[in-house]
Amino acid sequence: MFGYTGNVLYVDLTVGKSKVEHISEELCKKYLGGVGLATRLLYDLNPPNVDPLSPDNTLVFALGAFAGTMVPTGSKHGIAAKSPLTGFIGDSLASSFWSQALRRAGYDAVAIKGRAEKPTYLFIDDNVVQFRDAKHLWGKGCLETDNLIKEEIGDEITSVSSIGPAGETLVRFACITNDRTRQAGRTGLGAVMGSKNLKAVAIRGTKAVQVAKLDEVMELCLDLYEKCQGTATEKYRILGTPSNVLVLNRLAALPTKNWQQATFEAAEKVSGEYMLEHYVSRITACSSCPIACEHICTVKDGPYAGSVAPIDYESLYALGPDCYIDYFPAIIKAAELCDHYGMDTISTGGVIAWAMECYEKGLFHKNDLDGLELNFGNHEAYVQLIHQIALRKGIGNLLAEGVKRASEKLGKGSEQFAMHIKGLELPGYDVRGLKTTALGLAIATRGGCHNRSPSYEPDVKGKVDRFKAVKGQGKLAMEQEDFAALFDSLILCKFIRGVFKDFYAEASKLYTLTTGIEITARELKKTGERICNLKKIFNIREGWTRKDDHLPQRVMKDPIPFGVAKGAFVTEAEFDFLLSDYYEARGWDEHGIPSKQKLIELELGDLAKDIGVR
Repeated sequence: MFGYTGNVLYVDLTVGKSKVEHISEELCKKYLGGVGLATRLLYDLNPPNVDPLSPDNTLVFALGAFAGTMVPTGSKHGIAAKSPLTGFIGDSLASSFWSQALRRAGYDAVAIKGRAEKPTYLFIDDNVVQFRDAKHLWGKGCLETDNLIKEEIGDEITSVSSIGPAGETLVRFACITNDRTRQAGRTGLGAVMGSKNLKAVAIRGTKAVQVAKLDEVMELCLDLYEKCQGTATEKYRILGTPSNVLVLNRLAALPTKNWQQATFEAAEKVSGEYMLEHYVSRITACSSCPIACEHICTVKDGPYAGSVAPIDYESLYALGPDCYIDYFPAIIKAAELCDHYGMDTISTGGVIAWAMECYEKGLFHKNDLDGLELNFGNHEAYVQLIHQIALRKGIGNLLAEGVKRASEKLGKGSEQFAMHIKGLELPGYDVRGLKTTALGLAIATRGGCHNRSPSYEPDVKGKVDRFKAVKGQGKLAMEQEDFAALFDSLILCKFIRGVFKDFYAEASKLYTLTTGIEITARELKKTGERICNLKKIFNIREGWTRKDDHLPQRVMKDPIPFGVAKGAFVTEAEFDFLLSDYYEARGWDEHGIPSKQKLIELELGDLAKDIGVR
């Protein structure tokens, strides 16, 4: 094969051994790579109903077909395991040099099971796999771990993927960091690494990556690189994703004060424009990326002087408006701490916003919070709380469980304003006035997620009436979900989606020329549907039912209080209609279970028995 190596590295931490097995061209074509391949390997390796923090929960890293090639934004990898936050499929993406290194070491994927007796890190040096002592790294932050491992190996070319202290303490939304500032951020995969006593996976790869038709691939890629410098990606290059702040605020779709509001009075002070003018110190790119969307922010003075962190929209929303914080240096400091400890910024902001509302409603008191006055907008308190969450100290031990478990344990009506879907804290789109988005977040298999079901585009761009629930929105959400699954499995960055005139035709050609595996546009589209159905089957096997495709009670009970979307919310009747419309479009029954006919059509018929389909 070309592009692919055809090799999967299997690691058993319990016995300290590894082996390499070959995967077929057919498997690569059916699942492509990234999230698709990782999910299939995970499904086959995990026993049903496994405890996410047990040694039997396999952690799978899988590359896209383009990693290590010249394809723009193609150097990415997907990671999958059963999520300790949701109990369902946990999949996340990261990019940059680690992805290239794994391919150049000779592998398409790494599947890790078991639990090491003591803190360990893996060093994959081409064909040699070493199990190294990591006791001296335990307790270190992600950046320091990266530096220490490179110093120990004596090679700056080595790429490191690691967890911070939050992964070690099993914070359920701990992330995995590679190449210093790139995170597989969502669903708590860092806690899975921590449960295995696995501090890091370091890779040095020196082998060449070959493509099937070099000249044709180069021609296509040069054209894509040029388009990636055009208007379709301009907002990402100039402001980055924080350009969304003012847009969503105007639409009354910017979740504020734990979703009590959909507009933020101080939006200008946390906008992408304000950030660029006052705090951006440099703009960087992932490997093989012509866009450069990562805006690194630096605080020059004040109480948080010296703080440095990349800021994207989701981090900005969660650590800013959602917590009612308008002091930008505090947002940078909070993001820096999350990066140091290895925690998902969206979940961190979401659980703190919930705790702030609990405090203001009298459900928490100062003595519950080690003296912290956790009012909305109190940035000093929320910075201190991040330390407590990461180290599971005091109230941080409760919050480290995520907002779903924390609210269930606290009770007292706090579940009413716990903003999550399937246990995953929500991204920054107030769906009360975005009905297609509401459906997309509810049905996303990894929990409420704008990346796995990017159905916000039709709402925000005015392609549909965002305040209405009508027939056809289910099909629209399905198409967006399948489209995202392809990007996450090929893998390409979704920021380049706008440069394609006919994505399926162009992507199938690029895939064929790169790998030598013939695939048509129609087959590629069907592959996206197959991967989405596979993730759904995984969830059903783990206990999913229709009630898990839900919206937070606040979305369905509390209308938006002011702004252009004033009065908007999602009624029970509207949501049931949209959910049934989606299931029908998918070819699933009224309970959300795929039919035998659908599974056979998608070449997943062998899994029907696992979910009781006959």
